Amino acid sequence: MSRFNRFGPAGPQAKLTRTGSNGKIYVDWKDVDALRRCMTPNGKIYGRKRLGTSAREQRLIAQAIKRARFMGLLPFTSATL
Repeated sequence: MSRFNRFGPAGPQAKLTRTGSNGKIYVDWKDVDALRRCMTPNGKIYGRKRLGTSAREQRLIAQAIKRARFMGLLPFTSATL
């Protein structure tokens, strides 16, 4: 079997979700470099299949990206990427 699949190199990626002191899972919206890896060059959010996340983690990632966009840390479109 090939090392590469349709979406790039196979294997685990860096985890975006963290566990807080109270045991809850969260994604830090201030970690712009990690969130930018979850977006296409045009600014769209990659799907679950591409990121290899669960549905819950994908919702948390999408929410964190939207918060970072609103705060001005990430662009809405590719004009400034």
